[in-house]
Amino acid sequence: MTLRAVLFDVDFTLSRPGPALGPDGYAALGLRHGLALDTARHEQARTAALERFRYPDDFRHDDALWVDFTEDIIRGLGGSGPAVSACASDMVQAWEQHANFALYDDAAPVLGELRRSGLRIGLISNTGRDLPAFVRHHRLDVDIAIGSRAHGRTKPHPSIFEAALEALDIEPHEAVMVGDSLHDDIGGAARLGIPAVLLDRDGRHPGVTPRIDDLYGLSALLGLAARR
Repeated sequence: MTLRAVLFDVDFTLSRPGPALGPDGYAALGLRHGLALDTARHEQARTAALERFRYPDDFRHDDALWVDFTEDIIRGLGGSGPAVSACASDMVQAWEQHANFALYDDAAPVLGELRRSGLRIGLISNTGRDLPAFVRHHRLDVDIAIGSRAHGRTKPHPSIFEAALEALDIEPHEAVMVGDSLHDDIGGAARLGIPAVLLDRDGRHPGVTPRIDDLYGLSALLGLAARR
């Protein structure tokens, strides 16, 4: 394989949501809407909402889906009544604020290592955020950034991966996709024959290969030291 570029997912791969998007953020926002939300139920509520979440058959990006998903979480935290919808809309807006995210400690060093190895870097994210603006805010050194709202379809639809390959002027076998979602990132890349690496920070998929626990393991996996 002649590797020319690495494609990354963004949320939970390069960046993580900050406190405003976590249990305390839900609780504070709930109070503003007259809802007493139980922060101890956050992980369970979010996991259950993820299990129930379904993309439309054509994988079109639909902001309303994320409001519905967030409403599901809020109900899992004990919220009820008409205030749930307004609270969910405000939380979705908070997810679009670049300052509500922080980069993982391994993100910038690994992106720098890829650059020094002569590789191009692309981001592909299922997000309503302005991804190029997110890149500028966090000073990420990447060549392209494609978000699903701007593109129109979400991962794992092939078109969003095809758009990244076209923008980088590369073929599927010349790229590697790195992400935390078996369905969106690994499965989506596989549809086009793009090799993929699962980033499993929480150790949920020990039997999957290739797999890394953090981004620091990526360079060795790709053989970049030998390449340089």
